[in-house]
Amino acid sequence: MKNNMKVTDLKNKDFLFSSGLFLLILPVYFLLLSCSDGNSTEDTSKAAPSNLSVTATVVGTDAQNPNGDGSGVVNFKLSATNATSYKIVLGNGETKEVTNGSFTYTYTTSGTNTYVLYVSAYNAGQFVSTSLTINVLVGSKLVWADEFNTDGAPDASKWIMQIWDPGNVNNELQSYTNRPENVIVQGGVLKIKAIREKYGKGDFTSARLESNGKFSFKYGKVVIRAKLPTGVGTWPAVWMLGSDIGTAGWPACGEIDILESVGKEPNINHSSLHSPGRSGNTPDTGTINVPNDNTEFHIYTADWTEKYIKFYVDDKLYYTFSNNSTFPFNKDFFLIVNLAMGGNWGGPVDPNFTSSTLEVDYIRVYN
Repeated sequence: MKNNMKVTDLKNKDFLFSSGLFLLILPVYFLLLSCSDGNSTEDTSKAAPSNLSVTATVVGTDAQNPNGDGSGVVNFKLSATNATSYKIVLGNGETKEVTNGSFTYTYTTSGTNTYVLYVSAYNAGQFVSTSLTINVLVGSKLVWADEFNTDGAPDASKWIMQIWDPGNVNNELQSYTNRPENVIVQGGVLKIKAIREKYGKGDFTSARLESNGKFSFKYGKVVIRAKLPTGVGTWPAVWMLGSDIGTAGWPACGEIDILESVGKEPNINHSSLHSPGRSGNTPDTGTINVPNDNTEFHIYTADWTEKYIKFYVDDKLYYTFSNNSTFPFNKDFFLIVNLAMGGNWGGPVDPNFTSSTLEVDYIRVYN
């Protein structure tokens, strides 16, 4: 085959070759240029975070108040080279994720508590972590109360009154009503009166108040001043249920009984906790003798934290339950006040019983 390529073609070919080589070399040149000292900006978009620093300042800390002023407020400052976000495990079961390293958090568990915190700084899937320990004082503050100081029906902004037929729970014998004959606030006291009478489908009437949908809380101190009814077959209680009972059911929702007594065992208060596998006749429970509980007012208290639930009568500690994450006692609960008749635990009612009243002076909830 005859070669017809001209000199000009060869020159063009050389030009194309040299141009292609230049285009191949050009990116390498710029890469080298970008890495040269004094002529580049470091790409940190995927660099691992480093130099993590954490400062936790408990508000009000001084020589006289080493654990703070009781507000529970802690100011945090987090910083790290190349960090784009932070995660802090706060030591009380809660976790906070932030992009700004400065924020404030308020602890709410009363008393002086020690928290172990774990902090991580992140960038593009890479992270660096550290830990620290803080002591925080939280003073008791009233967060909810009913002093029952307004005569008439119970405060509808705080309570709902259940209307039930007998046998709705625990094979109890009473009909629950909202009649003033059964439930009234009078003289600074809530009065729930159980009466032997033909009403609806049963032979007894009484009342049950719940704060469900009105007030619920997680952890705190509940203080109740009350005087109990008398008579075999009565079953008064001031207690709490997990707010998720509608979805979780019982006992998965958890139950905390603060004041609970039965007329067949006079002058004994039971404080019990019901949870899966530890419910019905086999709860975690403690008892205390309360002389004259149906003629005198006594103070019943539950101090509930993520670590324990302690029960007192007239400031005397008689039962401590060790709480942890395996139990359903680490979420919102609501309050219940009721006076049942008979049932699984109340048992047969004294044939001579006519009526008796549970009186509650106040219920107070502190953080």
